[in-house]
Amino acid sequence: MMALAPPAFSSGGEGEGPVIHDDEMTVQVVFEGLKFPTSMAFLGPDDILILEKNEGTVKRIVNGEMLSEPLLKVDVSTLSERGMLGIAISKDETSHRFPYVFLYYTRPSALVNDKIDNDENVDIEARNYLYRYELINNKLVNPELLLRLPSLDQVAHNGGVLLIGPDANLYVSAGSVAADTPKSENDNTKSQNVNDGPGPDGRGGILRLSQDGRAVLEEGEDYILGSEYPTNLYYAYGIRNSFGLDFDPESGFLWDTENGATRMDEINLVKPGFNSGWRQVMGLSSLKEGFDPDQLVDFEEKGKYGDPEFVWSSSVGLTALKFLNSNKYGQEYQNDMFVGDFHNGNIYSFGLNEDRTQLELEGELQDKIADNLDEIQDAVFGEGFGGITDMEVGPDGFLYVLSLHRGGENCSLEEMLSSDSCVSYGSDLQGKIFRIAPKTD
Repeated sequence: MMALAPPAFSSGGEGEGPVIHDDEMTVQVVFEGLKFPTSMAFLGPDDILILEKNEGTVKRIVNGEMLSEPLLKVDVSTLSERGMLGIAISKDETSHRFPYVFLYYTRPSALVNDKIDNDENVDIEARNYLYRYELINNKLVNPELLLRLPSLDQVAHNGGVLLIGPDANLYVSAGSVAADTPKSENDNTKSQNVNDGPGPDGRGGILRLSQDGRAVLEEGEDYILGSEYPTNLYYAYGIRNSFGLDFDPESGFLWDTENGATRMDEINLVKPGFNSGWRQVMGLSSLKEGFDPDQLVDFEEKGKYGDPEFVWSSSVGLTALKFLNSNKYGQEYQNDMFVGDFHNGNIYSFGLNEDRTQLELEGELQDKIADNLDEIQDAVFGEGFGGITDMEVGPDGFLYVLSLHRGGENCSLEEMLSSDSCVSYGSDLQGKIFRIAPKTD
């Protein structure tokens, strides 16, 4: 999650609810009553796993009914953006008996005995963890630790999106987990374009691992940025915080969303070694006075900076990014990119150019900047969804939307006690699952 302003629209119990700007489409409620849901994944048709941020639970919803017991409940740190954050399900059942379920969550400070890279029995602060589970008899069992990421004393920018790529590897969005104003010289590393900082430690990038947690070699038997752990895990770096990842089904290219501090939220084309520019630049580099790409860390020219393909001048809190690899809405939308936001409850849709490396933009958007919401209104596919946290294409080919009834910003203790202007991330704010379907369905 992220520190964001409340949305302009509401999806639950207030106002008119979600609206799709296509008269042939309708919005259906699949399930309601979730507690601060963050992510979802499909086991099969009408069979969805849902994460609840502060409960530390994985819930299963089958044919619109939730099982009475969670598949998993773990102790999670819930302060600010910490919690139960990301999920992915391995669809390959040929190499193991039961489906693998991958989870990314924040464990509270404790004395642990997890052996990883010869580091064991370490008393640590709360950290983000990546585990692999097996699903057996409606329980997630046999946890295997794949990754442990540092969190310092910072509670925001945890990222957490998980994605199984077309190469069957696991892609992980790891936020910078550092304040925008650094508290110490170790807060930011070379993966955040700090030339004199320490080496990468797993934060501030998109990581790629095999399903058993190993670094993945590129063609030619080499790693993207370097051979030392954890540098050898990085697929991309210079990323402040990302809540949206997906592969284009036509080109195979990876795309992401990335949030700026208060402005310049981005949509990026992410090729191996992509450097998104944080902490040196957010948004189009041409807009930053005095920007010098030579100031960026390039890992001996293995990394390459790229401008975003689109930005919002004022932050909208971008979250999920999903390609509609389905013809259920007709050829007009097939393989288009859909992007959700948390501030306004909007879903945006974009077509791509012929070589699938840029968005098809018209009129005032051809400069790749949305200066205000009016300017991008033609790209708004739907609105009124509250705080969107995830979107997925179901086995039925329809787009599913996971959202909070209303969005919120992180609250200080004083604000929680005295103000209704924000929603505490420690709350059990209710959420819903929506399905967007043709009216004839």
